[in-house]
Amino acid sequence: MTDSSGSPDDRSPAGRSATRQVQVETHGLDVIGDAERKGTPRTLFWPWFGANVSVLGLSYGAFVLGFGISFGQALVAGVIGIVFSFLLCGFVAVAGKRGSAPTMVLSRAAYGVRGNRLPSVVSWMLTVGWETVLCALATLATATVFGRLGWGGGTETKVIALVVVAGLTVVGGVMGFDLIMRLQTVITVVTGVLTVVYVGLVADHIHWSTVSALPAGSAQEFIGALVFMMTGFGLGWVNAAADYSRYLPRTSSSRGVVGWTTFGASVAPLLLLVFGLLLAGSSTELNAAVAADPIGALTIILPTWFLVPFAVVAVLGLVGGAVLDIYSSGLALLSAGLRIPRPLAALVDGVLMIAGSVYIVFFADDFLGQFMGFLTTLGVPIAAWCGILLADLLLRRRDYDENDLYRPSGRYGDVPPTPLILTVLATALGWGLVTNSAASWLDWQGYLLGPFGLGGTSGAWAYANLGVLAALAVGFLGTLAFGRGRVRAQEDAI
Repeated sequence: MTDSSGSPDDRSPAGRSATRQVQVETHGLDVIGDAERKGTPRTLFWPWFGANVSVLGLSYGAFVLGFGISFGQALVAGVIGIVFSFLLCGFVAVAGKRGSAPTMVLSRAAYGVRGNRLPSVVSWMLTVGWETVLCALATLATATVFGRLGWGGGTETKVIALVVVAGLTVVGGVMGFDLIMRLQTVITVVTGVLTVVYVGLVADHIHWSTVSALPAGSAQEFIGALVFMMTGFGLGWVNAAADYSRYLPRTSSSRGVVGWTTFGASVAPLLLLVFGLLLAGSSTELNAAVAADPIGALTIILPTWFLVPFAVVAVLGLVGGAVLDIYSSGLALLSAGLRIPRPLAALVDGVLMIAGSVYIVFFADDFLGQFMGFLTTLGVPIAAWCGILLADLLLRRRDYDENDLYRPSGRYGDVPPTPLILTVLATALGWGLVTNSAASWLDWQGYLLGPFGLGGTSGAWAYANLGVLAALAVGFLGTLAFGRGRVRAQEDAI
């Protein structure tokens, strides 16, 4: 089955011999044929681990302590936020092996063929935003390292670094699945080893007496930190979670898909978070520096001889995530209705990524505030979409009908009102329960905190980010309540 955005070729997915020549993937939104669905759930470990082994995970230690909570609270919030959010990715990945199509195509079963364009646009914005952030961070980190070495670090260095990082990311996204799977394996090994070396070199900067003395925060601050970790990790990937499992045979174990996706994505961030909390909690100077340059600031405590290897691990780790994002953003762009070949869609997103990175690197003066505002704002509609998709998947007893995923007149419909109304309501509720004071362009949010008796935009609940959890719950429970009959009618259709 193919559509106008892609057609089958003679390539194979993960599991085929690595000696075969890598070619540009021409698959777009089409279903992967049985002959090309190979591998086991275990192979999902590599792309997910490689995309999340970035040293940015260390910086999240400073981010989460910024909510004013203790080490113990930050650890619990981080563990729950990371594992639960990536568990959502694991459940969505099951849809990939059941339907063998990209995530935002499988979403059509819940939203209708053209109704699905709404979440596709949101998904596209989120993935383009993430790849832009990762590209900019890699550029800033490289400039910081070069500056410490006395090799420059100014505008020229940033330009060269941006060209190299963007080039690696765009090439990976344009080439597609084969190259990404091989690239992620290399990134996993290299970054894993060098990150362990980094941890060993800076371990003596940890002062447990200082860390353990951090005062505890309120329940609201704890919830805010937990939701921030969810949006920074799994909810940033959930809209792409089926893009790689779609290459597995449909007979693959669903438990295996969930388990290997969750494990592969969670293990590195969990370990990095623990060490990042210890480092940030030991040094107020490091904690403050991370807000301005989340990766480059980690070089403050490094010996000079390890700066170049650190630059390698930082760039590769961030590129690993950016490559997956640009691949999935291209698919989301196609699902939103743009009819161009997948490689060209990835290239278009690459141009936008470069433009956004230029703004962050050369013009923006507050990274952390804008970053948190971006995550929370788009995290709300993505959480609503995720709840709807997971409930829809839970209600289904059969695999997807491949042909009807592309036909507005098919069983999944064209623009069904229920999921769209749920999405709008959940998003409106969610945005009314979050605030982003550090990003002035988002000061309109939080409009329900006062009417709901939560203290308004300056009260105790202002930064708890309840809107993300509310949107997830409304989408999930609303679909269970109002979507059961629609799913049964679809599955009973001949």
